[in-house]
Amino acid sequence: MGKISRRSFIKGSIATAGAMGASAVPLPASAKGVGAGELATLIDIGKCIGCGACVEACRETNGRKFPEPKKPFPKMYPPRVRTADWSDKRDVDDRLTPYNWLFIQYATVNINGEETTLTVPRRCMHCTNPPCADLCPFGAARKLKNGITRIHPDICLGGAKCKMVCPWDIPERQTGVGPYLQVLPNFAGNGAMFKCDRCFDRIDQGLVPACIEACPEDVQTIGPRNEIIAAAHARAKEINGYIYGETENGGTNTLYVSPVPFEELNKALEKGPGMPHMEPVADSMALADNLGMALLLAPIAGIVAGFIKFTGFSKQKSSQDNKES
Repeated sequence: MGKISRRSFIKGSIATAGAMGASAVPLPASAKGVGAGELATLIDIGKCIGCGACVEACRETNGRKFPEPKKPFPKMYPPRVRTADWSDKRDVDDRLTPYNWLFIQYATVNINGEETTLTVPRRCMHCTNPPCADLCPFGAARKLKNGITRIHPDICLGGAKCKMVCPWDIPERQTGVGPYLQVLPNFAGNGAMFKCDRCFDRIDQGLVPACIEACPEDVQTIGPRNEIIAAAHARAKEINGYIYGETENGGTNTLYVSPVPFEELNKALEKGPGMPHMEPVADSMALADNLGMALLLAPIAGIVAGFIKFTGFSKQKSSQDNKES
């Protein structure tokens, strides 16, 4: 099975996807309300056909959140701080970028003696104990009580600490946006970081994320994490498969079930910048040095957040902010 042309598939299934979008699929009842706890998603790799309807839905739904940089960019000192500009490459959809928060990754593996190409939707893993949120020196990355990890672009200075501590290098930077332009445009950060926010605003309205709603194959399931873990084990037992995300980095709220071992899948994955691995990942926040760094950086986060609030730069606040832990 070769790669499937996403756009040609979507042309053939646009009526189905459109009907699903119009129906405004609600969250499961167990996923609503304060008692639901952290929400997780299960991605069944064996069901994914690589059509890319999820990618298109993500871009269309979240386009208003994408960065609109101001040019020309300030010259940075020291000059080793590189510009990261994707504003002229917004159509790139085969990797993660500030304008593409979900993409399809390919892996050709052997299943029952037959060469098969698996397609894997990839985005933020939304860790249960996210190092990006715990170690952000500016308090821009935050975990919500429902398990979503957000990066607030109106606070982020683009220092890329979140990317450095993320085991999968998920967040991507766009230069020319964010408070660094008002704070220290020649010395601070060089932009803001962007990644999947799991359609937090749709979830706040009781709706499923756009990628789940648009999928014609029911590849993804969302619900309370304990229910999703149980569903992952049931599905893995059914297909004699394997689970990723239950324990990786101490546990994530994005879980995968695969018909082949993830060691084998990872070896076959197309990897590179913006194309994360699926290797085993230890619990990074269990390490004492990281916890110590979090405490060290906490005063910095308070100072920067206070400065931004005082200057009035941060003007766009979501109602979801009140639900953050």
